[in-house]
Amino acid sequence: MTANVLRILGMIATPVSQRIGVAALRISIAIVFLWIGALKFVPYEADSITPFVANSPVMYFFYKHPEDYKAHLTREGELKPADRAWETANNTYAFSYGLGTVELIIGFLVLAGLVSVRLGLAGAVLAFLTPFVTLSFLVTTPEAWVAALGDAQHGFPYLSGAGRLVLKDTIILAGGWLLVVDGARAILAQMARHPEAERADRNRSVAPARISARR
Repeated sequence: MTANVLRILGMIATPVSQRIGVAALRISIAIVFLWIGALKFVPYEADSITPFVANSPVMYFFYKHPEDYKAHLTREGELKPADRAWETANNTYAFSYGLGTVELIIGFLVLAGLVSVRLGLAGAVLAFLTPFVTLSFLVTTPEAWVAALGDAQHGFPYLSGAGRLVLKDTIILAGGWLLVVDGARAILAQMARHPEAERADRNRSVAPARISARR
C-alpha cells in the first residue's frame, strides 16, 4: 500500500471515528423504531402487519378473528370501509397502537444512549431482542414468500415484499448487539473511573434488603 492510502486508513481507524460510527448506528436504529413505531398509529400500517400477527403463535390471540384475515387484506393506499370496519372489530388497530407504543419507547431509549449510558443500554438490549420476534415471521407467515401463482420462482428462497421487509431486521440484530457491547464497556469504564461511587450505590441498594431481612 502507498503512504497516502495508509495515511487515509490511519485517519479512519481512530477512536473518534469509532465513536462517530457507534453514534450514527444508534441514531439509525432509533429512527427505524421511532418512524415505524409512529406509523403503527396509522390504519394502513396496522393493516399491513395483519398477516404477521395472525400467523404468529405468540401473537395471534391479540386478534379476535385471526383466521379470517385473508378476506380483509388491503393494499397500501387502498381504502375499503368494510374491511376497515372488520379490522376495527378484529382488534387490529388496538394491537397496533400498543405495538407502536413499545417501538417508540425502544426508539427513545436507544436515542437516549447519546446522553445516558444506562438508558441507552436498556434500549440496546430491547433493540437486540426485537428481531428474534420479527425474524420468526419468515417461518410463520406464508405471505413472507412469493406465492405460487404460475411463475416458477415461488416459495423459499424467493422473499416477497413482506419477507424483504422482515429480513432487514438482521441488521438491527447485529447493530443492537454492537450497541449492547458499547453500553457494557461504557458502564465498566465508569465503574473503573469512580469505584467509590459505585460501591456507595451498591451499599445503598443492599441496605434496605438487609433491614427487611432483620425484621
